[in-house]
Amino acid sequence: MMNSNTLLTQLRQEPQIAFPKEIRNTTRPCERIARIRDRLIRNEREIDLERARYTTESYQQTEGEPMSIRRAKMLLHLVRKMSITIDQDELIVGNRSLKPRMGVIAPEGAVDWIDKELEILPTRPQDKFQITPEQITELREKIFPYWRGKTLEDTVAARVPVDVMTAVKGKAFSLNQTDHAQGHILPDVEGWLCLGIRGLREKINKAADSQKQNTDTQNFYDAAFIALQAAQEFMRRYAKVARRLCKEHENEQRQRELARIAEVCEWLSEHPARDFRDALQAVWFLFVLLQIESNASSFSPGRFDQYMLPYLEQDLESGKLTLDEAQNLLEHLWLKFNEIVLLRSSSSARYFAGFPIGFNIGLGGQRQNGSDATNFLSYMCLRAQADLGLTQPNLSIRIHQNSPQEFLLAASQVISKGSGMPQVFNDEVIIPGQIKRGIAPEDAINYSVVGCVELSTPGKALGWSDASMFNLTRILELTLFGGKDPHSGQQIGIVTPTLDRMTSFEELEAAYDQQLAHFVPLMVKGCNIVDSIHAEMLPSPFLSLVISNCIERGLDVTAGGARYNFSGVQGVQIANVADSLAAVKQAVFDEQWLSAGELLEVLRKNFDGQEILRQRLIHRVPKYGNDDDRVDQFEQKWADRYSELVAQHPTRRGGVYQPGFYTVSAHVPMGANVGATPDGRLAGEPLADGGVSPMAGRDRKGPTAVLRSVSKMNLRLASNGTLLNMKFLPSFFEGKHALEKFVTLLRGFCTLEIPHVQFNVVSAATLREAQAHPEQYRHLVVRVAGYSAYFIELDQELQNEIIRRTEFESV
Repeated sequence: MMNSNTLLTQLRQEPQIAFPKEIRNTTRPCERIARIRDRLIRNEREIDLERARYTTESYQQTEGEPMSIRRAKMLLHLVRKMSITIDQDELIVGNRSLKPRMGVIAPEGAVDWIDKELEILPTRPQDKFQITPEQITELREKIFPYWRGKTLEDTVAARVPVDVMTAVKGKAFSLNQTDHAQGHILPDVEGWLCLGIRGLREKINKAADSQKQNTDTQNFYDAAFIALQAAQEFMRRYAKVARRLCKEHENEQRQRELARIAEVCEWLSEHPARDFRDALQAVWFLFVLLQIESNASSFSPGRFDQYMLPYLEQDLESGKLTLDEAQNLLEHLWLKFNEIVLLRSSSSARYFAGFPIGFNIGLGGQRQNGSDATNFLSYMCLRAQADLGLTQPNLSIRIHQNSPQEFLLAASQVISKGSGMPQVFNDEVIIPGQIKRGIAPEDAINYSVVGCVELSTPGKALGWSDASMFNLTRILELTLFGGKDPHSGQQIGIVTPTLDRMTSFEELEAAYDQQLAHFVPLMVKGCNIVDSIHAEMLPSPFLSLVISNCIERGLDVTAGGARYNFSGVQGVQIANVADSLAAVKQAVFDEQWLSAGELLEVLRKNFDGQEILRQRLIHRVPKYGNDDDRVDQFEQKWADRYSELVAQHPTRRGGVYQPGFYTVSAHVPMGANVGATPDGRLAGEPLADGGVSPMAGRDRKGPTAVLRSVSKMNLRLASNGTLLNMKFLPSFFEGKHALEKFVTLLRGFCTLEIPHVQFNVVSAATLREAQAHPEQYRHLVVRVAGYSAYFIELDQELQNEIIRRTEFESV
């Protein structure tokens, strides 16, 4: 078992040769960093009731008031009443719960599923939490009774119509964010830093004076002022705690640190950030307040190395900070990003396994004039990830044709350490795709990443980028059986001919197109209903302060106040669709291995007694990911068709729907809802991981063949984001020129105009060892989908799927 001393020794290994000299020469992490990191990894997750308790109190006190006012007063009540603390080692302060990584209950979102799972929270397969009998009693006797029939979950269940629910229950698609408030957004961090509380207050006053007042706008501005008051009081509480601890502490160094913490918190409670330390603290205050308000995932800091650079440069040039001190402060912020997890239902935890919270930070990319934006802070952020190797922030880099070799080498060195980060995004395809969706060029070039891989405009968009997951493979299964579930016989889709009544492969494709054209509008219909309920029940006055145009319009972000108002939905899993169509074409229509009726019967019986046929379908039919046009044509055709169908629909906030292709960990539970498929996959087995990744183990011609297969799709259409997983053995990065070879692969990825790629660098042998001896591998981080997680915190089915992914030894 690794103790703190061993961990510190590991963190102090020789620094990365690819980093600039100044960063290579900085001191490795100190003992206090190692102690905090060790506690974060080892602490047992518990349930926190304060959010539920004080939210209930506030709602009871504000019955009959406008919902925006109630939500703002809820935030104010929470920050006044919740327990706060300053850890003995930390330099950046602010907590959403008393202890790190606690499961917070937001009862306005849901109580029914929580009530059903209270006793199994410590033992359920995925994302366990400890809970006491006393907590269960308080929830059931004092909190839950007030919320019955009043939650977001209750309202969604009551209002979603039968046709949409038939499709949802039939596993054609999911409706997401039905039990918590809005997340998945890039706030205007730069504006928050520059304006501060006072500047935002002045901005609200100016906007309110210029608006034609009506009840709704007046409520918005009143709520905004209350939300600002909440932020101010929250910061002042920390100043007070720091001053008290300063008086009590005997260590002079810690006294000076606490005095500085108190001074910073007091200053930020009214003023904008003055320096790098202020800015780091202000960033964390912003994100912890967003979490307290909404208890949602994927509030992302965006282009951190761009808006934070002036503060860093100013302090380094003036001598206010040394580089060592700046790196140390940065890593304290990195640690804070690991304190927050989301309590999800057992079902949802399977789709978002391993506590992804989505603090996505993007580095590099381009400036407004098209020049490279990589800077000194970009390297410091990479260094922080290399030093700590934690799951948050979800670090990303933007690359383009003129990205500096040094930056790509440094990023590759960090990737080689095996945390699954940074993931890589391609400006050459993403920026044109954003412009095509109607985003202004100056905003498109400033894009960043939300949560996992979703694309958005910092501070200007409500992209609702996780509105639904659409099971493309399930739709194909229904198509083969005439729109019916092959086991229950229920008619879930529209009536089309079953495969055994078709005389050509073209009829199958036509029927699949009909089913897609039926289900996509139903998905949009359901998402729009959920979206409207969010605006009605869960307005977000604090979030609206940091999204452009909300203050100017006097309109909450959930009601369409943002400049851009997209919704994003994900297609899952196109690789199985392509492989299955290729199998049907070859086995049934071209070479007549068996009749269509025989294939349907084989699928119904899950290949029982037909293992030879199954292996033939796996090994003698071309598979996506091997640069084979015989199968890649289907990936291209149906990915593009899905994207076109989605983009035809408007959102209720005045934007359009954006298609994407990513899965989080949904390929496992969504696979559980799909029977045997013609590509040889057995019933219930996981679908292909990622969004545009090949099926595990079926990409046999190396990483460049995978990239060429993916590049055949028009992924500019997938403007909500795509996900490509690749796995390399650690031995790939051994040798003098290994990093240069990997950078060559990244530049090839850039040239092929693929939006995204990410890497696991770990052997299957190591993962199997971690399964057998989890206590020895608490620190082992792997890339699941668009996020990283601790391997031992994943359930065995997902662990096995990660183990099965193809391992590349060379480019």
